Amino acid sequence: MTLLRMDNVLIVVEDLEGVKAFFLDLGMELVGETQVEGEAVDRTVGLEGVRADIAMLRTPDGHGQVELTRYLSPPAIRLEPAIAPSNALGLRRIMFAVEGIDEVVERLRRNHGAELMGGEIAQYEDTYRLCFVRGPEGLIVGLAEELG
Repeated sequence: MTLLRMDNVLIVVEDLEGVKAFFLDLGMELVGETQVEGEAVDRTVGLEGVRADIAMLRTPDGHGQVELTRYLSPPAIRLEPAIAPSNALGLRRIMFAVEGIDEVVERLRRNHGAELMGGEIAQYEDTYRLCFVRGPEGLIVGLAEELG
């Protein structure tokens, strides 16, 4: 058995519309929205009585997808503070390759209150300009612009 590809990253959210708007402003495309429930969903996620709204987004190249899920039942729970530090255990960020990193950061700040972590965009050797931004609900999104 061989891994074929990463299909998507799931992010559980409370403010589905706000987080969806953030990712759309980043440049992702909305693939579709639906509500899921029923026995198959319960078995898949290991919970009972699941009813959830889902928005599926993809990167412009069509290779990466983000699934945003808002649980209606059972309600979502928070296992850590909303504003956890970068070194907290678990999945901490999702990273995107971008063009025009300065403009992207400014747009996310202006439209969504995103915070530039570390206070600046860093340069890694002569290869990338990189940064992490904290978006809605404390999500950490990495941005990388290839130099050259």
